[in-house]
Amino acid sequence: MAILGAFLPGDVRLTLTEICRRAELPPATGHRLVRELAEGGFVERLPDGSYRVGMLLWQIGAQAAEPRELRELALPYMEDLYAATRENVQLAVLRDDRALYVERLRGPTSVPVVSRVAGELPLHATGVGKVLLAFADPETVERVLAGELTPHAPNTVVDPARLRTELAEVRRTGIACTQEEMSVGTCSVAVPVRGAGGRVVAALSLVAWRHTADPRRLAPAVLTAAAALSRDLAAALR
Repeated sequence: MAILGAFLPGDVRLTLTEICRRAELPPATGHRLVRELAEGGFVERLPDGSYRVGMLLWQIGAQAAEPRELRELALPYMEDLYAATRENVQLAVLRDDRALYVERLRGPTSVPVVSRVAGELPLHATGVGKVLLAFADPETVERVLAGELTPHAPNTVVDPARLRTELAEVRRTGIACTQEEMSVGTCSVAVPVRGAGGRVVAALSLVAWRHTADPRRLAPAVLTAAAALSRDLAAALR
């Protein structure tokens, strides 16, 4: 498990030395265990001697029930939203006080973004993150606000009091808008996706160029898509 956990989000390949260092294993032990994992198909050895996560592990991970079902239900609405706006469409859930991206759609003219499928980003600096945090339980909110609010772009909100005010506004309006908080030149609008009983289970967002898009004008399209997805999700969960 330590060896597989050594492959952090964004790591395409690692050398045996890097794996052993991250897993805190002696080289001989690491070499033996990595070889066994490669024989089992969990990691794959590349021609240059480095390793990457194997296809078998991807197949197993794809069976994770909750994100798979959410993604399958959401994709048609995300595709419609992308077709209508030609902007980045993102779907995220709350995991370990981070926004975990379940799906993302983008086109050749969409603004470059730092999110990726199965990747995680901070709650305080992203539109989806603010939605997820706004509707999280009070313990999660207080834990995040008491933690390190790292600045990522010129307008990242790092003041807990100001962030608390923003979260209250997100709960009131059901919309979170950001301007250059996660990356320079971008803006986003995010809204909640609800399951059975009205519980917020995910956040849906559009990310666009800041100088060409108005998040408030994009909000109705995102709200419409999220409402339709919420109806389907609530029915499926029932």
